Amino acid sequence: MRILPVLLYLQLAFMPFLVSAQFPQHKMTEQEKLLMPQYLREARSHSNRFSVPFSAVRASAEWEEIDALTITWTGFQSILKEIVRAAAVETRVIIVCSDSNTVKNYLTSNGVSLTNTEYLIAPFNSIWCRDYGQWNVYTNDVDTLALVDWIYNRPRAKDDSVPASVQRHTGLPMYTMTQAPFDLVHTGGNFMTDGWGTGFSSRLILDENSGKTESEIDSLMHRFMGINRYIKMSNLPYDQIHHIDMHMKLLDEETILVGEYPPGVADGPQIEANLQYVLNNFNSVFGTPYKVIRIPMPPDNFNAYPNTGGDYRTYTNATFVNKTVLVPTYEERHDTTALRIWRESLPGYNIVGINCNSIIPSLGAIHCITKEVASSDPLLISHQAYRDAIASTSAYQIDSRILHRSGISSANVWYRTDTTQLYSSVAMTLTDTLLNLWTGFIPQQNPGSTVYYYIEASSISGKTQTRPLPAPAAYWKFNIILNTEINNSISSVIFEVADIFPNPSKGITCIPVQSENIRQFEVGLYNIHGQKISDIFTGQISGEKKLFFDSRELASGVYFIRIQDLEHSILKKIIVR
Repeated sequence: MRILPVLLYLQLAFMPFLVSAQFPQHKMTEQEKLLMPQYLREARSHSNRFSVPFSAVRASAEWEEIDALTITWTGFQSILKEIVRAAAVETRVIIVCSDSNTVKNYLTSNGVSLTNTEYLIAPFNSIWCRDYGQWNVYTNDVDTLALVDWIYNRPRAKDDSVPASVQRHTGLPMYTMTQAPFDLVHTGGNFMTDGWGTGFSSRLILDENSGKTESEIDSLMHRFMGINRYIKMSNLPYDQIHHIDMHMKLLDEETILVGEYPPGVADGPQIEANLQYVLNNFNSVFGTPYKVIRIPMPPDNFNAYPNTGGDYRTYTNATFVNKTVLVPTYEERHDTTALRIWRESLPGYNIVGINCNSIIPSLGAIHCITKEVASSDPLLISHQAYRDAIASTSAYQIDSRILHRSGISSANVWYRTDTTQLYSSVAMTLTDTLLNLWTGFIPQQNPGSTVYYYIEASSISGKTQTRPLPAPAAYWKFNIILNTEINNSISSVIFEVADIFPNPSKGITCIPVQSENIRQFEVGLYNIHGQKISDIFTGQISGEKKLFFDSRELASGVYFIRIQDLEHSILKKIIVR
């Protein structure tokens, strides 16, 4: 390892004092901009930090189970103590600090239990561990857990060394994106993933890696993070750090929580343009359009927004900690609505509000100052929530990908139609060994019923897991509706698509379409990432018509057929052997 030039080392070491008497700002200062080129040269010279994944990896989503939450103890201690108070109930809390006794005394004096806390004595510059902290990936989806470290986009050498300190503390392997051609400058607040290969960032990732093409950046994210589809959105005019966690949050594989300003205010127009870009060009991993939940971006206590000098208050800058979600709060007049939206969006989760008025002027909140260490023994349950169903005599098919490195011994769907009653269960069976797809059938229920359900699975090694994680307190739900209850937008759909057959498929496959009158249709084949594979049909259909495609040349896996006219769209899932 090369020695930093003395002047640069002293500048970096004393950066907290150059920038602030207490901590470096979240955004880069003018002094730091001058230091950045030399810092990057030095960061890329640390050959002992260099390691590349030896097989395909999958970056975990934030709602998956974690073994620990890391924070850095410096500044804003009134917020940090509340994070420890809530998070330690769910998992270990690793506190990076310079003096553990000082931390323990502060926590104890404020009534916070030291149970489930660990202390990592290590150098650091700032509190913003989301940005410089480690990421989590698995080989073979759920096998070996490893950490990933990229070059922090601030010239703060001590912060950039924290992932290595966490790696030594946990003993986990770590892959490092520091040396050409695998070097990448990135920041954790500007990245999120659905856990199945889709990544989101602002175009800051391109700006800070101007020496690489977008294709090269995508390739690096695929190799080190398992990102197959990297969605990049325009930077926001008033977000000084361009981190997407300040205005959006993935709640599950197909649901995006999006911050909303009043019409025409601050970053509202660009946020909406970015959202429409995503909705019109990408589908969820299930092949369906993303579901969007709006949550206010409130003004500060002077009723000012960022475009008029107000604080960048946000409720999306929240952190999953297993069965708990930590949400920033500011004032009751705004918090009441935001916390209600969170609780309605994630029923059964423990939604904990933490006052962030002191930190939000520094352009960050809860998510910015926390970082996860994922579970070393994950039992992964991935499921697309069942949609409302029209009353019929059919059971309701529940599909889920369920994986554990030892294999799955059993899985069940637990359901009820009355939240005051106990759940009943039906067994799921393994219906596709390649995809680890399990299927169960909730029995037909009376019209007008609401069905509440969750999935439980056990591994061969003996681990049991549920999805949602807080189940049975948490659940998905769908309604059983009568034809007469169907709203106008649904009843106006005047074409139908029967079941595609054969399904599973490996050859000529039939898509039966029926239209009441002459309509123009487009039918396409899409992969599990929502990318179009091919066009199947474009033209008019009147009456019944059977369309065909040949699946012999397709790789085994899940695909979707989209049938759409000018007003409506239907998705059908098909499994190719």
